[in-house]
Amino acid sequence: MVDPIIGTKWLTKVLMDGGAASTSWAPFYGIVPGKQAMPLGQIDMPITFRNLTNYRTETLTFEVVEFHGTYLAILGHPCYVKFKAVPNYTYLKLKMLGPYGVTIIGTSFQRANECEVECCEHATAIVASKELAAIREEVIEEAPNPKWLAGSFEPIEGAKEVLIDPSGSKGKLVRIGTTLSSE
Repeated sequence: MVDPIIGTKWLTKVLMDGGAASTSWAPFYGIVPGKQAMPLGQIDMPITFRNLTNYRTETLTFEVVEFHGTYLAILGHPCYVKFKAVPNYTYLKLKMLGPYGVTIIGTSFQRANECEVECCEHATAIVASKELAAIREEVIEEAPNPKWLAGSFEPIEGAKEVLIDPSGSKGKLVRIGTTLSSE
């Protein structure tokens, strides 16, 4: 996790992924389980990494995709190459040369864990919504009667209507079965 400035915006949830390197028009996989995202195009934008005393700015080409995820951007191998950055995944640090020496960019383990939990919850919600959509499709396919889908109710044979609360402005009717056993 890093917090770079991309264009004129300071982004607080950017994933550094050493394996991410995609060419334009190739779909992204693995960001959200079971989903793919097709790039809409590319855009060149300046990106700045900084700490309190040092910074480094380069222009990167970003793949633009339309999908909802927990990260605002994902920076991969092209970013490491452009900045000549060295990642240390054990300590969650990224080292690169800046105008005043080595710049060290990093995050806390707590913040990385919070983002990981949020990412898992997001993926779970997506999978659950896909499962719910599949269940809905099954119910629609197995529906015995189109009137049932519209919410209509057909009384069974031998049902009797009984008026409840006859003193009210609207008398309410209830249907009860007349063929019920005495038990």
